[in-house]
Amino acid sequence: MLQPKKTKYRKQQKGKMKGNVTRGAELAFGSFGIKSLEEDWLTGRQIEAARQAVTRYMKREGQIWIRVFPDKPITKKPAEVRMGKGKGAPELFVARCKPGKIIFEAEGVPLAVAKEALRLAAQKLPILTRFIVRRDYQE
Repeated sequence: MLQPKKTKYRKQQKGKMKGNVTRGAELAFGSFGIKSLEEDWLTGRQIEAARQAVTRYMKREGQIWIRVFPDKPITKKPAEVRMGKGKGAPELFVARCKPGKIIFEAEGVPLAVAKEALRLAAQKLPILTRFIVRRDYQE
């Protein structure tokens, strides 16, 4: 069984992500996509790095959709600061990602190009993903 990875920012008090996703589990825009198999936080930098990898490989042909948005602020206090004195300043923003969530979708390129582009995007993310194709896709 896969053990969830402990990221740098994930703490016990920051909330739990139990269960599979109910909304955003089906392809809505494109014919190809990557779906998450684990739960974790995706930072804005990770999402942007994956987006750049996809657009670079697809040579700006076709279209991609990013289905996650980093809207959860993660705060952190500076190093060597005493306890108390309120909450720390926002350090970064993350998107919550549960198993089954579609992260990227692509359209307008051949199957082989989309598969390789989304594989490169998946390498930039801290979670396991699966490449999926729309059921009614015709080559």
